[in-house]
Amino acid sequence: MLRHLRIHNYALITELDIDLSDGLSVLTGETGAGKSIILGALSLLMGARADAKAITEGEQKCVIEGEFCLEGYGLEPFFDEEELDYQPVCTIRRELTSAGKSRSFVNDTPVTLAQLKPLAARLIDIHSQHQNLLLSDENFCLQIVDSLAQNSAERAAYTECYDNYCRISSALRNLRKEAEEAQKNADYISFQYTKLAEANLQEGELEELEAEQGILANAETIQEGYATASAALRGEDGQGAVFAIKEAMRSLRNIEEFLPAEEELLERLDSACIDLQDIADTAERMLGNTEADPARLAAVEERISDLTSLLHKFGRETVEELIALREELSAMLEKNNSFEFEISRLEKEEKAAHKQLEAASKKLTESRKKVAPLLKKSLEDRLSRLGIKHAAIELNISELTNYEAQGKDLATILFAANKNQTLRSVSEIASGGEMARLMLSIKALIADTQGLPTIIFDEVDTGVSGEVADEMGTIMQEMAHGRQIIAITHLPQIACKGAHHYKVYKQDTDVRTETHIRCLSSEERIQEIAMLLSGSTITPEALSNAKQLLGI
Repeated sequence: MLRHLRIHNYALITELDIDLSDGLSVLTGETGAGKSIILGALSLLMGARADAKAITEGEQKCVIEGEFCLEGYGLEPFFDEEELDYQPVCTIRRELTSAGKSRSFVNDTPVTLAQLKPLAARLIDIHSQHQNLLLSDENFCLQIVDSLAQNSAERAAYTECYDNYCRISSALRNLRKEAEEAQKNADYISFQYTKLAEANLQEGELEELEAEQGILANAETIQEGYATASAALRGEDGQGAVFAIKEAMRSLRNIEEFLPAEEELLERLDSACIDLQDIADTAERMLGNTEADPARLAAVEERISDLTSLLHKFGRETVEELIALREELSAMLEKNNSFEFEISRLEKEEKAAHKQLEAASKKLTESRKKVAPLLKKSLEDRLSRLGIKHAAIELNISELTNYEAQGKDLATILFAANKNQTLRSVSEIASGGEMARLMLSIKALIADTQGLPTIIFDEVDTGVSGEVADEMGTIMQEMAHGRQIIAITHLPQIACKGAHHYKVYKQDTDVRTETHIRCLSSEERIQEIAMLLSGSTITPEALSNAKQLLGI
């Protein structure tokens, strides 16, 4: 329930601060006084698109704030899901700056419009004249039926089956498309894989081959280097570097007894001699192992050429990348071979999911068809009260070709206003006044099942008067038991039904024209209803009639 509304710097409203009550409240005021401005502000609070032009001229910021009583409406799970703090009295605030920036808050916590809209939709329903056109919308008619049927369990079961079926069908379509594309490229992929598989690629192979190529191509130079090194160490006549060190060692031993300190030199020369002998041995061994091998060199160069060609052909830089590509192509070929199995598996899953969807759809359709008699009787009774004595209503539920998110049903409300008249779609046959009365009857029928705390009727009484208007007011009174109904009206028959009466009016200041609202006292209310009866000049008869309407 909307307990308090504050509007600051919105259009003609500089400051509006008012408490609201439960039950039926009526708003009256001259055309252009600003009733639609108040509704526009409420729409912003519900997440409507913000426009900086709506800010009061000359001001930088506007604020719309509403306090809502949430107790008893079961909204705690919603707050948990959105990670918002639940409070029995919830404050929703919308701020708009002249720069075009908009911010929304729930209990002072910033929220997105995607969070605000579903919350606001569960708190307020604003019903205006243009909403009557929804009666020709099949989805809206389906919502009416579902609300009356209270089939949330059936709809949840259907939605689960529908989502599952759509998921599997989508996966199957994509897999078939992938298989078709794979089949087109299968020969080429197989050709590429064969090329790489036949190459018998090994990690690090190219680097090893290039190193071997360097040795084979320079075998003579390498042999010459080893031979020269060996000769320098051993000498052709045995008097190389090793011989020289041994001679130095003999010389030092001759003086060792005179210079004991030279023992360290002898140890060092001995170690050097051992190292040089080992080096000489290794050089001679490598000399023996190094041979020019033109055949092997040709084979290595051919292999390097083959690998280089593959790298260029496949646009890779290393053999390791070619190996990775080979494995990737192998996986693709393996997957191509498994397409038939996967498609067969998904086809079986789709068939099972379709069977489940069909069963859930039938249960949902049954729940909808069960409420047809109740819908017919309730609407016809209310329409009769509203002056359409011979109204006839039928709920037509037909089957769609395909399953849709809302089911496989097409719901249409058929209507006839006159006796023995052919039932036809509301949009084809109903007048504006008839549509308004039908919509009010529907709202009254589903108000309890929807559990909305607040319903606002914006001049839905257009096109009616007299007894019909009086009965409209009575129906709104009945709807107001246990909820808040706010009716914006020009009709005294409806205005007199309210438990609370608010007047919207304009007032000129030195700076601008401003819209205001106030709750009328008993005496002011008599004057206001008398004005609705007789116009700006209030006659004694109008005053008397106003008191009679108010039961005074």
